Amino acid sequence: MSVVDASLAAGYTVEDFLLAVAAGFVVLAIGMLYRAVKGPTMQDRVLAVNVLGTNTVVILAILGAALGEPTFLDIALVYALLNFLMAIAISKFTVERGGVL
Repeated sequence: MSVVDASLAAGYTVEDFLLAVAAGFVVLAIGMLYRAVKGPTMQDRVLAVNVLGTNTVVILAILGAALGEPTFLDIALVYALLNFLMAIAISKFTVERGGVL
């Protein structure tokens, strides 16, 4: 019996499982938010913000699958591109200021 079969037998659906996984990623994002605010170095903050962006993309994709909304996947794709551009911009800004990222 697979995990999906076991969850269906217990009265849970795949959508319920995906929503629980999305909630877990939200908890992880809150933990990374602490690192983004209190990071001891600029590198810690940049990495935390990048992880938060990636986590947001994953949450949006999971919610899109759980709720059956393909629009969430489009939003996740655009957000992933913006997250990449933000990481490049912060890296360039940090190097131009004399810091090594």
